[in-house]
Amino acid sequence: MSEASFAELLEDSIVTIHNGEVVEGTVIGVKDNEIILNIGYKADGILMKNEYSNNDVDLTAEVKPGDKMTVKVLKVNDGEGQVLLTYKRLQLDKMNERFQEALENREVLTGKVVMVLKGGLSVAYGEGRVFVPASLVSDMYERDLTKYQDKEIEFVLTEVNPRKRRIIGDRKQLIVEKKKKMQEELLAKIEVGMMVEGTVKNLTDFGAFIDLGGADGLLHISEMSWGRVADPKKLFKVGDKVNVMIKDIAETKIALTLKLEENNPWKNAAEKYAIGTIVTGTVARMTDFGAFVELEEGIDALLHVSQISIEHVEKPADVLTIGQEITAKVVDFNEDTKKISLSIKAIELKNRQEEEEVSADEASEEEEVAEEE
Repeated sequence: MSEASFAELLEDSIVTIHNGEVVEGTVIGVKDNEIILNIGYKADGILMKNEYSNNDVDLTAEVKPGDKMTVKVLKVNDGEGQVLLTYKRLQLDKMNERFQEALENREVLTGKVVMVLKGGLSVAYGEGRVFVPASLVSDMYERDLTKYQDKEIEFVLTEVNPRKRRIIGDRKQLIVEKKKKMQEELLAKIEVGMMVEGTVKNLTDFGAFIDLGGADGLLHISEMSWGRVADPKKLFKVGDKVNVMIKDIAETKIALTLKLEENNPWKNAAEKYAIGTIVTGTVARMTDFGAFVELEEGIDALLHVSQISIEHVEKPADVLTIGQEITAKVVDFNEDTKKISLSIKAIELKNRQEEEEVSADEASEEEEVAEEE
């Protein structure tokens, strides 16, 4: 056989390849940053680490000599006579098909957050990357998304456009649907008058929102105690566990209360504050027409300005101060309207009358002694 004929046969035995072609290869060498493959071409194929995977992997642990691989040709000649290959881009093509299928079936996917970006999260799913915009991360606004770094999250896809490299995920939908389902389950099992345990979720000036495990209930400031509550934050803090009673349910709105019958201070008030009883209380607040005196938590009584003293009092603030302890007589009690009226004047009048009677008795005794002498 002539040298020309041998060269022709050798040339015919070598496969011709083109950029973008998918080829089969056998691993003949593995280094830290590259994999060398025999692809049946006159030059070996080189698969760099960054073309093997988007993830940080150990190539020596991933493949070994003799392994078969399907790869895509990036460049037939890299300038040094080598063929540059890619594995991840071929996998990405398959991943885009997987994403399209997941989009059409509205499949719930789980991926790891590999980067927190200014506008959202970059989530790894296989060799693909899904972008979850900040507005679709949660059902509530979250300014700081760093807590999601390296965490696995669930999402559904809302857009798959490989040409524009737009694979958009939505976590918010899943959260909203889950909460709706939990809300329906909760509303189906609770009823007015039932005691439930919840967790303080948020505090405002007008009350506390309690997470009941599926829906939030409002514990209004007026329902926190039988007494007066000036600031809910002085009674509770976020995260507190509380036992509350369902006061009302209006569609999805749940009203809660801590004012229970067993701790109602008015239950025995008729006996404790019967007309004529002498009581001690603390001046809680004042108006021009009188002072409100707290007899106990949940029970206030009115001390009218005309009943503060025997002497004329223009304004309660002229003779009383907030927090001052006073002793007075119950002069009126109305259980239906829960109103109690007090009088210091009545005590003073009685004391004056007793003093006058004593003085009269003493004067009478002195007259009797004088007559005997």
